[in-house]
Amino acid sequence: SSSHGGVVEGSRMLVGYIHKPRGTGSRMHTHKNEQFNLVLQGTLTGSVNGKRVRASAGTLVYIPANAPHTLVSTPDEDVIFLAIKDLSQGIIGKAVDGTMAGPQYREGFGPPAAKTRRRTR
Repeated sequence: SSSHGGVVEGSRMLVGYIHKPRGTGSRMHTHKNEQFNLVLQGTLTGSVNGKRVRASAGTLVYIPANAPHTLVSTPDEDVIFLAIKDLSQGIIGKAVDGTMAGPQYREGFGPPAAKTRRRTR
């Protein structure tokens, strides 16, 4: 995911104050624990367990355990949200395609493209 921020871990729960830059988010992934995201600023779009999601400031998104989900910030502004997650099964999930979960970028919002080196003879 493109998210980053400060987190506090208890013995069973994690609470994070998370920043997701505009136009970025997570690829479709799952994890064995449930999670709540409370949007404080901006708007997240995506899907949770096959249902379309559009969550603006003040919206609480519930992600059940093992539910395939992806949430991406809209292109117009960064998103700030509180993430509350059960730690009983760890915090890292796998992408639905079987690889490790990672960031997703809307068109025009990806990391800078790697420069191609020219070969000289």
